[in-house]
Order: sequence, then C-alpha cells, then structure tokens
Amino acid sequence: MLLSNHRYLPLTLGFILLCLLASCGTQRLYQSEKHDPINDSLLQAWSDTTMAYRLATDDKVSFSIWGHDDLSIGSVFGIYNSNEVYGKWVMVDPNGQITLPKIGRIAVAGMTCREAEDTLKTIYGRFIVDPIISVKVLNREVTVLGEVRDPGTFLLEKEHHHLLEVLGKAGGFNDYADLSSVRLVRLRGDQTVELELDLRASDQLRQLPLWMKNGDVIYIPPRRGKMFDKKAPTLIPFTSAITAVAIILSLIN
Repeated sequence: MLLSNHRYLPLTLGFILLCLLASCGTQRLYQSEKHDPINDSLLQAWSDTTMAYRLATDDKVSFSIWGHDDLSIGSVFGIYNSNEVYGKWVMVDPNGQITLPKIGRIAVAGMTCREAEDTLKTIYGRFIVDPIISVKVLNREVTVLGEVRDPGTFLLEKEHHHLLEVLGKAGGFNDYADLSSVRLVRLRGDQTVELELDLRASDQLRQLPLWMKNGDVIYIPPRRGKMFDKKAPTLIPFTSAITAVAIILSLIN
C-alpha cells in the first residue's frame, strides 16, 4: 500500500516545505495596516528646534560654577569626569526642586537649562562676582531598535541631535535593514506620535531636519526574507532529502 501511494509523497513533502517557508515570517514592531501621512503636524514634532528641553522630575543634573569646584556638582569645568556613571549629579525631586551647595533647595522643573542657569546666576551673584554657571541634563536618551549593528539606548549629550547622528551611534544599519519604512516614535504630551520614513529617498532627509529628543524611539524593521535567510542553512539538507526521495520514487515508478 505504501508503494501504491508513493506518488503522493513528493506532493506531501512539498507541502510540508511550503509550510516551513511560510513560518519564516518576521515580526515587525510599530507596524499597522495604515500609516499616518507625513503632514505639517508630524513635521513640526521632529523639525522644531526652538522648543528646548525642560527640566522634569527624576532628571539627573550636573551643576557647574567656573572656578568654584567646591560649589559644583559634576563640574564640566573641572579636571574630573562629570559623567552620570560617576554619580556626580543632583536629581530633580518630586517637588521639581534640586538641592545645591550654599543656597539649598531651588525649583527648576519646567525650566530650560538656559533659564535655570540665569536663575542661578542671579542667586549666586549675591556672593560671587559674575558667576559663570552651567546646568546640564545627564539622562536625556533615545532608543534605537531593530536592524542596526548596536541597538540600545544612547545619551543625547548635545541640545540637538540629528537622526543620522543617533543611527551612527548605533553602528549604522545591518544587512537586513528595511530602509523603506523606518519609524520614529515620540511621546508628545499624553499622545504618541509616529513618523514613517523612506531613508532611501534622499529628498526626505533634505526636507526634514529630524531632530531627536529625549525619550524618542527609532525602529528599523527587518526586510522581508530575513528569517528565510537565517533558516536556509537548516532547510537545504531537508530540501535535498526531498529531491532525493522524489528521484528514487520516480525511478521506482
């Protein structure tokens, strides 16, 4: 009976192989059937450089006064590293305040770094002549996910970081990156805004400034066929076996 039904075996094996290939689909984050068009509102979310970052609760801040390391916390003017890793910072507490040497608690939440510097210059100017003060946020971050060589979370050390700068920090794209549907995700107020870009179109990069802000997520999806490429080495022996069986059965028949 097995031999009488052997003509159906290649078809059965072919069906099994087809199922395996169909299972090689790739899960793509941040993907929906309908994407928002690039409109003025979305453009403004990523192109506006006039809206500077404002200090918020849980921000880690370094505070520096030129020539006064004794009053500074993580001084950018000193000879020692002021990086967040070294713990040289002060945190904005739940009341929106920070505690600084000599003056105690001061409210800074809602201020830009420049506004905080001006406020502190006035206060410290009471006992320091023309103080030079720097306030720097150490925990502004952007996350890069998907098909890049070094995905992860990266610090925004400058006030303005372009999309391409951040992608450079992530090591650039890997061989499986689908540049036709790169997605940028941003929390604006209590809403999430998403922008989809085709990075193969150089005119879009020229049209959009694409400045990254704290909390942004960049997702580079995989191109179709990634999982098939990865599973191909394990599928080749299987397909070879199917071919050999089909040949033998055809000879028997």
